[in-house]
Amino acid sequence: MRKLFLFMLTSLDGYFEDERQSLDWHNVDLEFERFSIEQLSTVDTILFGRKTYGMMAAFWPSDYAIQTDPITAERMNSLPKLVFSKSLKTVSWQNTRIIHHNEVGEVITLKQSEGGDIAVFGSSDLGVTLLQAGLLDEIRVLVNPQVLGSGKSLFAGLDHQIKLRWLSTRTFKNGNVLLTYQPD
Repeated sequence: MRKLFLFMLTSLDGYFEDERQSLDWHNVDLEFERFSIEQLSTVDTILFGRKTYGMMAAFWPSDYAIQTDPITAERMNSLPKLVFSKSLKTVSWQNTRIIHHNEVGEVITLKQSEGGDIAVFGSSDLGVTLLQAGLLDEIRVLVNPQVLGSGKSLFAGLDHQIKLRWLSTRTFKNGNVLLTYQPD
């Protein structure tokens, strides 16, 4: 069975986006870019919610992304992507398919197929749905050395407690800390 992991960047106070829904506070540097390439090397399918899909689809195919981060851009653009949305009608980013219904069933089928890792990047609401359904194999949270004070909490909407088992910690030179957990 394929591994499904959620990867999220958060502030120290647990927000993945600020009140403006901005991500300009992310602490991204060359070490983070290398980590992104390393993480993407095991992935052969990416899952997105509608909002995150919109941001990613606007960025990764751009000339700016291709020029400044060509390896990650190539992977993000070429990998198969599923966007889970009840309202989205069309997609323009290459290798993208919309899933309108039965997201849990679609993910179960995907996990049972042959292939590499499946990643959920961003997409907090989708992450919560998959966590509650018991489908996430790992949760990777990159804590940025920022305190936002308010915003959207990483697991907003979770309707019950879920115990996690710590797997690893990785510290970056810029102060980011990657925490990896497995649902118990």
